[in-house]
Amino acid sequence: MNLLLIVVFGAILEIAVWIGIAQFISGWYVFFWFIIAFFIGLSMLRSSTSSIMPQLQQMQMSGQMGNDPAVTKKLAVAMAGFLLMLPGVVSDILALLILIPGVQTLFRNALMKTLAKRQQAMMNKMMGGMMGGDVGGNAGQNPFEDLMRQMQNMQNQQGASPYNDSNVIDGEAREVKPDQKQIEHKDK
Repeated sequence: MNLLLIVVFGAILEIAVWIGIAQFISGWYVFFWFIIAFFIGLSMLRSSTSSIMPQLQQMQMSGQMGNDPAVTKKLAVAMAGFLLMLPGVVSDILALLILIPGVQTLFRNALMKTLAKRQQAMMNKMMGGMMGGDVGGNAGQNPFEDLMRQMQNMQNQQGASPYNDSNVIDGEAREVKPDQKQIEHKDK
């Protein structure tokens, strides 16, 4: 709901600024700027994402968020390119602000905080809420600590390894080749 409200408010603001600028200069100049900015933004987005996509996929697969300044700079350029692609003067100004190094640091910190919260929420969901409800309180804890404690308690109660339980079946796998069916050819 908040995202929808931001999009609607942003669209109204963009239209109002476009009309306001068109009062002082021709609206065609603003329109042509939007077209030029779209292609500049597309170029920025393509160049930055093509170079950081493998790194981002590796970070996603490993579950670790890197703090590499080069990746952060490329992410900021990609975000600026996306904002330039949107038709509007306000989004173009935001794109130019994102390209400032000090703003990039703020952008990186906000992005890392958001990614950490999402990763923590995903871990909480995967672990069934065993890690606790708060995101900030378990920053130094091992997420699998409760699971390991439960397994140790189960071992201590049984007096042996949980793998000696009667529910565990030990076996050996072998490859089975299905019978090959052949179509018989009858000569007439």
